[in-house]
Amino acid sequence: MPEKNNNRTVADNRAARHNYFVLEAFEAGIELVGTEVKSIRMGGVNLKDSWCEIKDGELYVNGMHISPYEKGNIFNRDPRRVRRLLMHKNEIRRLFDKVRQEGLTLIPLRLYYKGDRVKMEVGLCKGKKLYDKRDAAAKKAAERDIDRSMKIKNVRSQS
Repeated sequence: MPEKNNNRTVADNRAARHNYFVLEAFEAGIELVGTEVKSIRMGGVNLKDSWCEIKDGELYVNGMHISPYEKGNIFNRDPRRVRRLLMHKNEIRRLFDKVRQEGLTLIPLRLYYKGDRVKMEVGLCKGKKLYDKRDAAAKKAAERDIDRSMKIKNVRSQS
């Protein structure tokens, strides 16, 4: 039976796309306990202030907040604990080299389901300067204005 491609996004780190240029994105599994998975299913996750680091050849995510599961009582873990990400060794080594040599950062971009597994999209990112953020905001506003004016023209021409 073919595997269904139902990538349902649970959490998206929109602040990361505002503060960084995403050069490359990677898929990683994440090591969780049962109550964390249940809490993620209920939407109790926040990626806003999270980042990734590589220690001893393993990739970890820091600062990711998973709310305690309300029915989990003694099985709940610390909401901000460091969690291990699962990637192949050669991918982790390649990321480590890029982060060390080029001064890039690893940022979690989104958390999603792939089948019944929880996956994380990790981005290899370069920080934006203030003028880059202003340019991006101006470009987005211009596109919004163009779309708005096109919509108005289409409504008038159809009437």
